[in-house]
Amino acid sequence: MTETEGEKKPARVVVADDQTVVREGIVMLLGLLPGVEVVGAAGDGEEAVQLVGELAPDVVLMDLRMPRCDGVEATRRIRAQYPKTQVVVLTTYADDESLFPALRAGARGYLTKDAGGDEIVRAVESVLSGDAGLSPSVQRRLLERLSQPEPGPSAAAEEPPDGLTMRETEVLLLIADGLSNQEIARTLHVSTATVKTHINNLFSKTGLKDRAQAVRYAYSRGLVRPPTQGIT
Repeated sequence: MTETEGEKKPARVVVADDQTVVREGIVMLLGLLPGVEVVGAAGDGEEAVQLVGELAPDVVLMDLRMPRCDGVEATRRIRAQYPKTQVVVLTTYADDESLFPALRAGARGYLTKDAGGDEIVRAVESVLSGDAGLSPSVQRRLLERLSQPEPGPSAAAEEPPDGLTMRETEVLLLIADGLSNQEIARTLHVSTATVKTHINNLFSKTGLKDRAQAVRYAYSRGLVRPPTQGIT
């Protein structure tokens, strides 16, 4: 018996989350809902990229803060290597530092983990139809951001210089703030080894040799504002 013309195939989904209980709970929830078929589950960004290559899902539900490869970098790699697969972020965080890097990396949807099953399915269907799958709170934040005045010329450049990725730029700014590798790892919720990799990459791209040069570089490129002097 052939599939009827009007019958829709379920969306094939991969779930990526480093917390086993959360990941299994999302898989179980989606398994109860129509229109979605979970074809794989990943424990970090590296595994998510690998599964997309193997399974060619329609959508990845992507957590952001994961070991080895975080959700932003995994999203960037998936969109570059497998453009037919869409990414919907599903995370605890809706702050600007999480939201905007994810959208710039190519995520078409963004939900927080208090989203219900129906909202997740709607977001999946929206991104597959070419629309954005954003939660109401995220839509409000985007509107608030768009309504803010444009930054002045002293603000950091929108596009990172010298081919730096957004994550490498984040690490650079934290170096400029005086944070150690361990403090950067805690701030970004990644391993110290991952921080060292980002530092090696940004040093290679910029020709920097040490952290002091990195601080000067961040100021000279306008990525960090010089401290204002107090009035005496």
